[in-house]
Amino acid sequence: MDLDLSGHVAVVTGGASGIGRACVDAFEREGCRVAIWDRNGPGKVDVSSAESVAEALRETESRLGPVRHLVHAAAMGSGKFGFPFLNLAAGDWSRVLEVNIMGMLHVAQALAPGMMERRMGTMVFIGSVAGQIGSQTDPPYSASKAANINFAQCLAKDLAGYGVRVNTVNPGMVKTPLNQAVWQAWHDQQPEALRRTYEEWAAEKIKAVAPLARWQEPAEIADMVAFLSSSRASAVTGQTINVDGGQVMHW
Repeated sequence: MDLDLSGHVAVVTGGASGIGRACVDAFEREGCRVAIWDRNGPGKVDVSSAESVAEALRETESRLGPVRHLVHAAAMGSGKFGFPFLNLAAGDWSRVLEVNIMGMLHVAQALAPGMMERRMGTMVFIGSVAGQIGSQTDPPYSASKAANINFAQCLAKDLAGYGVRVNTVNPGMVKTPLNQAVWQAWHDQQPEALRRTYEEWAAEKIKAVAPLARWQEPAEIADMVAFLSSSRASAVTGQTINVDGGQVMHW
């Protein structure tokens, strides 16, 4: 399917690895010029800093032109096993909320004015099923992803009159560095008899939570993101779409 994205400029935050990298690849296959904003990328963009984001936007638009599409995949977890939540001190929440919530705000505030002026554009935020089901594994991460889903809907309502569409894509179980960090935090707190290798833990978990009983691939998330960014989804805004193997179903 031709998504008619050729020649457009896209920004992918967190685009150096994982789902973000898959989104970069998907947009480039469609002929987009893509800027990667990532702390581990060449420009070392820190989304938790409004100044860093503003500078990245100036450089991107001077080099590539006006940004038509945003994919915001930059996020982090606490790095600790949060069940029960009392395992985490208040200080364990701060950086997660700063990156995952304030980072989303900084990126939206930077890019929205240009899209509004041009009366076109799309934003897709990478959420998580953890923001819907209240995953106890990492409460700061879950809470931040719930905030992302809600704020994306606020943005969709604010920007609809300017022809700017905003949606959220929620991955389920995807083998990414963040997911492996969750396993490691779980593993390190288990008695020897209960410990599993990453592959054993992953196989047990995916069979327990996903009706399709398999991991989702980063490319599968990226395909949905590219579709939502295209004119093929011109009537879709304010939606939260799960690519999760059926893990979360709504009645």
